[in-house]
Amino acid sequence: MTPDSPPRRAGCAACLRAQSACICAWVRPVSPAAGLLILQHPLEVANAKNSARLLHLCVAGSRLAVGEAFDPLELDALLHADGRRPVLLYPETPDAPAAPATSLPPPGELRLVVLDATWRKSRKMLHLTPALQRLPRLALSEMPASNYRIRKAHAPDQLSTLEATAYALGQVGGDMALVAPLLEAFDGFVQQQAAFVPLDAARTRHA
Repeated sequence: MTPDSPPRRAGCAACLRAQSACICAWVRPVSPAAGLLILQHPLEVANAKNSARLLHLCVAGSRLAVGEAFDPLELDALLHADGRRPVLLYPETPDAPAAPATSLPPPGELRLVVLDATWRKSRKMLHLTPALQRLPRLALSEMPASNYRIRKAHAPDQLSTLEATAYALGQVGGDMALVAPLLEAFDGFVQQQAAFVPLDAARTRHA
């Protein structure tokens, strides 16, 4: 650092944010039977309104990998670690119908795979990674409204990564009790971020 360089802000080693913006106070640990793999688009890493890091810190044993296209061998190792069977949390399409949670194997045998990206970027991630296209899908239905008021939604039923994953883990495991701690963590996170970004400004920004 040169004498004229501004001092670097101290960062939190867990949430990777500046200490003044640390979100670790909102971590609510949960231990679902199903595994969790979060595949995060690079553009989301530095987004202060992104909820995936908090989700990763809350869910015991979860993995978070960053990329737009993933190396096939490395991705296969992440998908099938510990012999689990991966299922992708993603809306169904005519070519890729989704299975109801009740038709899936026991949660202890599953790994929920979540794409943390805007819808446009998530479609690109799928396009660039054929292995993800081949995964069986789980789609959520009849979900409550999102509390993601700090980030613009592109559809009325659109949820944050943390909210969608919380409900999916609850449905897959047949235990909706673990949803509450995750939503509590998310509510605290949203309140903190709303204090940094005026609500009107947040609503006008695109995710």
